[in-house]
Amino acid sequence: MFEDKVLERGERVLEGIESPRSFPASHDPSFESDRQEVTARAPSPQESPAARAPASPDRAETVRPEADGKERRASFLRRRPVVSAIGVVLLASAIAGGYLYMGYARHFESTDDAFVAARQFSIAPKVSGYITTVPVTDNQHVKADDVIARIDDRDYRTAFKQAQAQVAAAQATIENIDAQLDVQQAQIAANQAQVEQAQAALVFAQQQAARYEHLEQTGYGTVQNAQQYTSQLHQQQAALASAQATLRLAQRQVEALKAQRNSAVASLAQAQAQRDQAELNLSYTTVTAAQPGRVVNLGAAAGQFAQAGTNLTMFVPDEIWVTANFKENQLDHMRPGDPVTLAIDAYPERRIRGHVESVQPGSGTAFSLLPAQNATGNYVKIVQRVPVKIVMDDPPTDVALGPGMSVVPAVRIDSTPSLLERLGRLL
Repeated sequence: MFEDKVLERGERVLEGIESPRSFPASHDPSFESDRQEVTARAPSPQESPAARAPASPDRAETVRPEADGKERRASFLRRRPVVSAIGVVLLASAIAGGYLYMGYARHFESTDDAFVAARQFSIAPKVSGYITTVPVTDNQHVKADDVIARIDDRDYRTAFKQAQAQVAAAQATIENIDAQLDVQQAQIAANQAQVEQAQAALVFAQQQAARYEHLEQTGYGTVQNAQQYTSQLHQQQAALASAQATLRLAQRQVEALKAQRNSAVASLAQAQAQRDQAELNLSYTTVTAAQPGRVVNLGAAAGQFAQAGTNLTMFVPDEIWVTANFKENQLDHMRPGDPVTLAIDAYPERRIRGHVESVQPGSGTAFSLLPAQNATGNYVKIVQRVPVKIVMDDPPTDVALGPGMSVVPAVRIDSTPSLLERLGRLL
């Protein structure tokens, strides 16, 4: 019935129809079939005979989705011009931003295999004794020469006083010998005077003997007088020899006293060494920090008996750095002195500046306890990691940084500014 009505209206119905989309949507199958028949039977007057010819089903099915897609895109652009423009701008911005970021990222080398490192060590006393006080606590920061523990020093103080007494005795012995040397020098001077006196008397005795011997020979003197002065000459000669022997004995005594003094000096040196050792032992009863750092894993307690060499606590110095294990193919343009930006996992809001201190001359496995033996078995090439030492230029003082904390370093291997940086300077 619907078909008959459409045919009666003829061209008037076709003129009022713009496209198949102008029909109201209906879910009636008979309505859809009637609309298709009307469209097929009533071609517009402007169509050519070729256009009036029925198209093949395959071509119609192919052309219809393409036309529908173009129509949808055109209609979306016409209906949403602002949204379309914003989408185009966002897409262009994303492409430009990605290009700028890739150009900026090529100036850096980074790795997540990096950790804070330090030369931590254990603190142990050099002498044994009972611990009296422990003025520090766990994780406390101390300065150089700050006290970490004190050991009962009474025994060591007594030993020190005894060593001081031995030093004083040795010094007194030396002073006594020095006094004896002074006395001996005076004795030598007296003996020298006696020798000179004996020599003078000997000269006079020689003159007297010669005079009376001449008188006796000439008949003016007696034989007794000549014999008497000859005897006095011999006595003076013996006295001179005795004085000279006494002088030599005094001189030899000086040498003996000097030898004794040398022995006393050696004894003094030994006593001083014992005193210094006793003083050192006394100082060892106070365990101090050799450098600034933090006390970690404290095990000392008051009343504890500490053996020499027993670990009292671990100590982490303030001097720390970062050991970054870069892949070997990341080291081509990395050199000592390159600037580094450090991101610490524990403090993600911090950015610490540093620089490359040195690159280890060899991979990490080469210096391990059991290095790899590539000459045995089947060899598989693996990219090795090389430790790089990074020093912080401005280490933070308000947070705790210690060995083993994870760090992500970014080493700038190209100092030339990237396009993004140049644009930032212009803006």
